Amino acid sequence: MATTSSRLLKLLSLLGARPTWSGQDLADRFGVSTRTLRRDVESLRELGYPIQTVKGPDGGYRLGAGSKLPPLLLDREQAIAVAVALQTAPASVSGINDAAARALISIKQVMPAHLRAEVDAMHLTAIRNLWEFSAPPIPSITLKAVGNAVRNAHELRLDYLSTDGHPPQSNEPDFTPPLQVEPHHLVIWAGRWYLVAYTRANDAWGIYRVDRIHAYAPTGIPFQRRELPEPDVARYVMTSYDRGDTPAQWQCLGTALMELPADVVARWAPGGSVIEYVTPTQARITLGAWSWAGIAGLLATFDADITIIEPDELKDACRTLAWRYQQASE
Repeated sequence: MATTSSRLLKLLSLLGARPTWSGQDLADRFGVSTRTLRRDVESLRELGYPIQTVKGPDGGYRLGAGSKLPPLLLDREQAIAVAVALQTAPASVSGINDAAARALISIKQVMPAHLRAEVDAMHLTAIRNLWEFSAPPIPSITLKAVGNAVRNAHELRLDYLSTDGHPPQSNEPDFTPPLQVEPHHLVIWAGRWYLVAYTRANDAWGIYRVDRIHAYAPTGIPFQRRELPEPDVARYVMTSYDRGDTPAQWQCLGTALMELPADVVARWAPGGSVIEYVTPTQARITLGAWSWAGIAGLLATFDADITIIEPDELKDACRTLAWRYQQASE
């Protein structure tokens, strides 16, 4: 019995390690007949693991997704990784902190004593870095609606809220009716969630801040996935200046005209900055810091000419920083 139980655990681990195994490969690994392997697979199915049979000349098995969550099998590294992730995940989605704490308790309850002691011994405390420019937390219902539309390839109907969080008003001059988009990807960058979507109405791709999305009921309208304008979705988001960003809340906030293309500035600007296209070779950047000298230092990291600096406090900080550098180099 002990040998069979050990084999079942190893079989489950192998099935989770790669998409598909042939029955003969698995039988050879354990030194058993294919008939014994089939019995082992049936035993795992009875325990609730959704193991699917792959048809074909050789036959095989894969671990599928089930309608219920069976007992999880995690090795030492996986168990510790999950425990650490639950304790250090940024709170970018509202209402999940309690769920994360309960999930950690559940996982620790089924950990072997030595692993539980190792996780407890870490004494983890997550401290927010001052350079994190997280957006307001996203309601979990919004994230679920957007995520389901992406996963199911269904069109999404939404209102895109203003920068202050208000829905569009029909009596406002820049009123826009609800959008209907083809949602393709969700991207997280610098503590902010972005939706990459295509709108047939204007035949254009767009990037939408998820914390500014109010999603309507599911449309159930399917769409065919399109090729992105940039094969690397991460690069597409990072190099796009028009992604609905708003300046992070800092005690100092300044702008400057920079002699660099907007996509280059957007790629390297810190999270919480706002980039505006001016000309093919110029971009306006708005960013904040806890001091004017901090903003001046960030502007210097681009190694590019800057003009039209505002406000005057930022101009003074740039002069002071230039004088300090000159003094240091003499």
